[in-house]
Amino acid sequence: MRSIKTFFLLIMTWLPVAAWADTYLLMAEEPGCYWCAKWNSEISHIYAKTDEGRAAPLKRYDLRVDTPDVDFTSKVRFTPTFILVQNGAEVGRIEGYPGEEFFWGLLKMMLDDASIVAPERS
Repeated sequence: MRSIKTFFLLIMTWLPVAAWADTYLLMAEEPGCYWCAKWNSEISHIYAKTDEGRAAPLKRYDLRVDTPDVDFTSKVRFTPTFILVQNGAEVGRIEGYPGEEFFWGLLKMMLDDASIVAPERS
């Protein structure tokens, strides 16, 4: 019985830390954004299936309507803007969509800089 109590106590103390250690890629977008649509057609359908997508799942918000609970380093002005969020704070940013090849390279650099493990793309 004592070991069960200890187990649950450990789980309960670990859960808040796990929730706080949330890492994701936040995409600022808006209706009518050409480059958002281009990213959606080229990357969106595969992103969640990639190592990068598993390391930093995608969340989206409308730049003109929503106010995400993130400590940004500066105001988001352009769409699309991809913000790497870790523990509720911005740790990296890609402004604009430079094309598929550049996107993956820039994302990999952001993940590396933030010490988020995502294997190299081939």
